[in-house]
Amino acid sequence: MKRIRLATGPRAPFGAVFVLALIAFLPLRLAMGWFDLGETGLTASDVRGSVWFGTLRQASFGGVPLGDLNARLSPVQLLVGRARIDLSGQSQGSARPLHGAIGVSRHSFGIDDLTASLPAGAVFAPVPVSTLDFDDVSVRFQDGNCGKAEGQVRAAISGDLGGIALGQGMSGTARCDGAALLLPLTSQAGTESIALRLWGTGRFRAELTVQPADPAAAQKLVLGGFQPTPKGYMLSIEGRL
Repeated sequence: MKRIRLATGPRAPFGAVFVLALIAFLPLRLAMGWFDLGETGLTASDVRGSVWFGTLRQASFGGVPLGDLNARLSPVQLLVGRARIDLSGQSQGSARPLHGAIGVSRHSFGIDDLTASLPAGAVFAPVPVSTLDFDDVSVRFQDGNCGKAEGQVRAAISGDLGGIALGQGMSGTARCDGAALLLPLTSQAGTESIALRLWGTGRFRAELTVQPADPAAAQKLVLGGFQPTPKGYMLSIEGRL
C-alpha cells in the first residue's frame, strides 16, 4: 500500500507562527473598526496598542466623557461569536475607577457589568443631571430591542429648574420597557422622579416629574415649561446620545 505524504515542509510552521503573531499584535484600532464598535457609541480621540493591551485616549460613550481607558479583547467571548472589549480606568472628574465592557455580535450589542461614576455634562439639559453612578449595570439590545437590563443607577442632581431646587439624588434599577431601556429614578422623598428611556438607535426620552409642596412652587414649574399631570408636574425632553 502506497503512503501519501503531505509536503508541508518548513513553510507550514512558519505560516502558523505568522498567523499567531498577526492575531497577537493586531492593532486595537483595526479591531474596533471591524467590530463596528463606533456604532455602539464608543469613540476615542486616539486608539493605541494591540487588541490584548490597548489604550483609548479621551474615550466617550454617547457623548459622555470616560477619560483614558485600558482596553482588551476577551478571547473567551470570541469563541461564542461575540466581540467583547473589557474596559478599565479612571473616569474623568471622579475618584471612582471604571470597570465594565462593551460587547457586540451579529444581532446584539450592549454593556456588561459596568461600575462607574460618569459626568453627564449637558446631555440631558435642561434637566440638571450632573453625574450618573452605575453599579454592576448590564444592558443588551437584541435586533435593536432591549432584551436584558439589570443593575443599580443613581443620578446626582445639581442646581434648580424653574426656580425649584432639585438637590436630591435619584436612584433606581435598570429594566427593559418594551423596546427601550428604562431607568426609573426616584428621589428618597418620592417627590421627584426621572423616567429615562433609551432606544437602541441612541434616541432617548427623559420625563422629569416634580410634586411641589405649595402652589407658588407649582406656578414656577409651569413657567419653566412643566405641564400638570395626575402624577405631578412633568417636563419631557428628547434627544440622541
